[in-house]
Amino acid sequence: MSAHAGRLANSHVFFGTDGVRGRAFDEIDEVVAHALGRAANRALLAGNEAARWSVGRDTRESGPALARALVAGLRATGAEVIDLGIAPTPVVAFAAQRLDTAGAVVSASHNPWHDNGVKLFAAGGTKLSDAEQAAVAQCLDELRLTHGDRPSAAEIARRPDAAPAAGAVGAQAASPNELDRVLDAYEHSLRAAVDGRTLDGLHLVVDGANGASASLAPAALQRLGAQVTALFCEPDGRNINDGCGSVNPGTLGAAVLDVGADLGVAFDGDGDRMIAVDCEGQVIDGDRQMALFAVDLAERDLLAGDTLVATVMSNMGLRRAMSGAGIEVVTTAVGDRAVLEALEAGGHCLGGEQSGHVVFRHEATTGDGLRSAVHLADLVARRAAGDSALTSAELSLQAMQVAPQVLRNVPADPGPLADATQRAVDDIAAGAGPDVRVLVRASGTEPVIRIMVEAPTEREAMDLSDRLTDVIVEGVGAAGTA
Repeated sequence: MSAHAGRLANSHVFFGTDGVRGRAFDEIDEVVAHALGRAANRALLAGNEAARWSVGRDTRESGPALARALVAGLRATGAEVIDLGIAPTPVVAFAAQRLDTAGAVVSASHNPWHDNGVKLFAAGGTKLSDAEQAAVAQCLDELRLTHGDRPSAAEIARRPDAAPAAGAVGAQAASPNELDRVLDAYEHSLRAAVDGRTLDGLHLVVDGANGASASLAPAALQRLGAQVTALFCEPDGRNINDGCGSVNPGTLGAAVLDVGADLGVAFDGDGDRMIAVDCEGQVIDGDRQMALFAVDLAERDLLAGDTLVATVMSNMGLRRAMSGAGIEVVTTAVGDRAVLEALEAGGHCLGGEQSGHVVFRHEATTGDGLRSAVHLADLVARRAAGDSALTSAELSLQAMQVAPQVLRNVPADPGPLADATQRAVDDIAAGAGPDVRVLVRASGTEPVIRIMVEAPTEREAMDLSDRLTDVIVEGVGAAGTA
């Protein structure tokens, strides 16, 4: 794990690869959210007399209370808050970029409803650097553990600065017209991304994960001309990511086949990732999306440096397919933040993760599930129109021989493995052979150790995964009893 990740001293707040996350009203409660608002404004916009924040949330039932506390903390340190209410993470980042504010999203992404957290964006809607996140963590630590000014949840709720201008969270600190202008500009950016082409004649199944994209995504795709069949677009506060969304594409695939759609797209709870299903019900994960997008952009001389940025989690098949297409792959650590840093450093324009975070750096400052859906639907529409430029992209996808891959999660406290356990893992990996890839890491978003094994055969991948799981379970158990 990087130095910025981990639990804060004597607290339950987990700073991972994408902000703060934990159990709502336990690890992440109103007191923590209020302190985080104060810490974020002090650390990121210190000395800025015109500090402004764009704030949004997903649909979890804990969202209103935690967002109210976060907003109160921001305002308590002098910030102006533009409350976007329920809004996908990429929309909040877009608003921050357009309005020149910092940004915060109350969400736990793909986690279950009972979790929540906060994602932060620096001024202009960019992901926090390691140094910026460390500064927020240090300031939060000082506020919660050194100072005595820790209001209770009830005290926070009673404060005048705890409520947005028009009442409950979801009302706007700015005028509704300003919010409308942000959303209009966001949708305009989606249309511009595909050069104004429409999705006329396409039938899409849209799985909103009962999350932040449940309202916006179907409506935006319809306005682009698509016929939309909506799934899981009725959030009730507890059904977010429940058997649906990007981590559960099975129902989407069945629906695409049932209604005869051209494409299915599924978002996660906060809308920054997308997994697709083709007209035959086959999953198009982030690796396959990147293969399609990279070759298509290269065909049109739009792929900067003929380079794609991917993480260590991407399948070996992606690298082989890109090599065959004359495209270089730059590999980063896990997380769209690492991808964004590599894109920025190298002047590249496309990157992402197997999980469905895809970043079009020339268009956005973060992963954007709806933007990826529009690009993919545009590819399908151009294929239907007989656009020969798509041929190579399709061949790239068809030729992508995916190595058998096994992914597992072992529950564990955040942090590095014990030395003996790490040595055992390293020994297994070293003896696995040249055509095998092993990755064992602590998750940056959940209290688990993630195991990834790729091998020439599924049986070999399963066997290695079993051995690694046994070693880690034994090591975690031993550490827990020490």
